[in-house]
Amino acid sequence: MAYMGCADGGTSIDMIGGALRYVRERAPSRPLTMTYTDLPRNDFSQVFQIVHGQTDIPAYAADIDNLFVFASGTSFHQRIFPVNSLNFGFSATASHYISERPDPITSHVHMIGAEGAELTAYAEQGRADWERILSCRAAGLVSGGRLVLLNFCRDEEGRYLGGTEGVNMFHTFDRLWREMADDGTITMAEYEATVFPQYYRDVTECSAPLVGQPRLPGRPAARPYRNPRHRLSLPPRLRAAWRPGEVRQGIHPDFAVLERKRVLRRPVERPVARRARRNHRPLLRFLRNLRTRKAGRSRHGLRPHLHGHA
Repeated sequence: MAYMGCADGGTSIDMIGGALRYVRERAPSRPLTMTYTDLPRNDFSQVFQIVHGQTDIPAYAADIDNLFVFASGTSFHQRIFPVNSLNFGFSATASHYISERPDPITSHVHMIGAEGAELTAYAEQGRADWERILSCRAAGLVSGGRLVLLNFCRDEEGRYLGGTEGVNMFHTFDRLWREMADDGTITMAEYEATVFPQYYRDVTECSAPLVGQPRLPGRPAARPYRNPRHRLSLPPRLRAAWRPGEVRQGIHPDFAVLERKRVLRRPVERPVARRARRNHRPLLRFLRNLRTRKAGRSRHGLRPHLHGHA
């Protein structure tokens, strides 16, 4: 199991502990690993202090036998785990951060206030990062693994964190920062250079790599996600990969890893009678050959002495 974007691990301690205890009940003797991941500059010492009960936060490590806790100082925009090694991955309110910031937004401190080419640059960066995140996670997941991502997004009415009703959080940030530039507390260059490195995707942008072709230059836009409740509960390896032998048209080349044999080789369900015949074919073949030899002929229809036997 892994928690990506863990910070100090404190806000998730109850959830992670509950999940690991549940697995321990289902698999009493199986070794369990829990990996906390975040950027290299994260304070992982605080993570381990919390997990091992060295703070006033209730911990879980001492209550679960055969549990091994690790940390990885690797961004979730990169590969973190070896191929076919992760059963369950979790990340909350983290993947809206982009891996690198495009050109500054000259009129606001967040992409929700950007326009024109500046907004387009952030949208493209958000698209590329989202595809990379999913591709990296898909490579590490075992067949049948699960990935849960809780993201800050924009809904169909344009609402987002800090911008639902009443005072808008990011507009307030921008107003205060601009006032500091106007009164000389900071320079205008400092104002323009201050931008949250985030992109809030909408429902179509979130689902594009999973249900259609991503929006790439020279390619048609992704088909809109048609679930009216916007429950994006698709598995991270593409839904098509879970259907035996079926590959959905329009899968982006970056997701070729999802089409490996280990994913597509799930046995196709057959009627019981056919499965029974298939499972007993070697025995039936042996008995048929035995009856043929008892009749004085080999399985090729020739007498034994014609094969060079004494």
